[in-house]
Amino acid sequence: MRVLAAIATAVCLLVPRIEATTQPLGVLRVKVTILDADGHARPVPRHALLISENPTAAAPQRAVTAVDGTAEIRLRPGNYTVESDRPLIFQGKAYQWAQTVDVSAGRDALLELTAGNAQVEAASAASLPAAEGVNQSALLIDWQTSVVSIWSPTSQGAGFLIDARGLIATNQRLVGRASSVEVQLSPTLKVAARVLAMDGGKDVAIVWIDPKAMASARPVRLGYAQGGKPPIADKDRVFAINTPIHDQKGLTSGRVSRVNTHAILSDIEIDDDSLGGPLFNVAGDVVAISTPRDERTDKDSDATRAVRIDEARSVIADAEKKMQDGQPPSATPLPVEPARPFEDEALIAAVKGRAGSLGAYQVAAADFDISLITPVLIYGVRHQGDRAAERERGRGDRNPAEMLNSMRALDDFENWSDYVREYPPVLMIRATPKLVESFWKTVGRVAASTQGVELPAFKQVKAGFARMRVYCGEAEVTPIHPFKIEQRVDATNAIYEGLYVFDPAAVGPHCATVKLMLYSDKAPDKPDTRVVDPKIVQQIWQDFAAYRVQLQDVR
Repeated sequence: MRVLAAIATAVCLLVPRIEATTQPLGVLRVKVTILDADGHARPVPRHALLISENPTAAAPQRAVTAVDGTAEIRLRPGNYTVESDRPLIFQGKAYQWAQTVDVSAGRDALLELTAGNAQVEAASAASLPAAEGVNQSALLIDWQTSVVSIWSPTSQGAGFLIDARGLIATNQRLVGRASSVEVQLSPTLKVAARVLAMDGGKDVAIVWIDPKAMASARPVRLGYAQGGKPPIADKDRVFAINTPIHDQKGLTSGRVSRVNTHAILSDIEIDDDSLGGPLFNVAGDVVAISTPRDERTDKDSDATRAVRIDEARSVIADAEKKMQDGQPPSATPLPVEPARPFEDEALIAAVKGRAGSLGAYQVAAADFDISLITPVLIYGVRHQGDRAAERERGRGDRNPAEMLNSMRALDDFENWSDYVREYPPVLMIRATPKLVESFWKTVGRVAASTQGVELPAFKQVKAGFARMRVYCGEAEVTPIHPFKIEQRVDATNAIYEGLYVFDPAAVGPHCATVKLMLYSDKAPDKPDTRVVDPKIVQQIWQDFAAYRVQLQDVR
């Protein structure tokens, strides 16, 4: 009996512990904000927090706030202390937090850390973080809204606000020969920009947007050299803000390897779609504009190259003069890409459900081979390449040249290959200049063949691509992007194709007709107008059916 009683007692003692371990966790949501110089609440990104249970029974958990200043931690029910791992140094003050909060089983708890409940003192050398006095949270608080994405017809990159009147600096290689670009301020907001000034030798360009579009952002501080001494030196640390379109901005850092008259070389790693953005020193001043590698001068180095901000002085002055002669582009929002990607499962299902060719849809035109492309076609060809080509060859209703163009249009996107590789859920219309042989070259080749010499055809571009307009019924459709594919001929010359990107719902059976107007560089004011076969319009609409279902499931 004593044994049974002892067992019963042990079971009773264990039951509360079992119940405790099986209780649902609670969710602690922390939001950290601070007031800027204008009194506006700003989220504090990348602020490290330590979460300790009271009474302390284990090492504290560590959480870091996202770019929006929030962190979410799943915890057992109990009382917790949330405190800063290191002080936040912002505008000459050091902020630290230490607050307690109760977390209940299966419920959410919200803890707001603000300037009002922080321990605040004047910043000193002793209060600075160990990493050479740099405070990454403060850099993002100050400048993340000042750094933007830029789309030119031939490239994607970044830029940064240098003047409250709407001037944005970037590198000239991003802008290229364009007179206008698109500035994307957030995943849902994009506006037009005018290229005011550029200098290819210095690799600097200044573009202009309506200042109302960036009214909440502050111009960066430009760290010009003073007394001949640059504000950066070998071995110093530099920082850059990455600007992904559909993800949160983040900070990356590196160390300077060399400073010369025109450029700064460092080991900082910057994504290609963030080149053109600023390089900051530890004080938060912009010391350079990041730029792609120069194959002529950087071929023996793996260092990241950035143009010293001093190189931008004359270009900025030129832009300021040109501002006086005109108005900035409209702040009216431009179309943006769909936020949801085309999921692989939906693409696979769409490809399997198709009948017939996986080649691009073709529209006849005088000077261009016109191809209408959906992500379903690209995915199908890439994952079923041999089968797709075989299926295409087996069709008897298309001539060999048409079949070749249909398959070739889904490959080799050159400067936009990375963009297309992600299967964006958009309709792309590609206009490739036709190649023709002149009359006298044909005569010469035929004459040579009569003497037993067989020469290949000497073809050249019939007309270069200038622009395109697309209509759904009588309404013109604004493209998400008016891209150009750049096919390099040599170091100084290129052939350009059109690659216009449209929302998947822009073209469909709801359009009475779908009309394309193509303009060549030889006749820039005389369009070649073509009507898209309704059967093609219906097939395009069907290709996006799985994507529309995917969006409905999310809702």
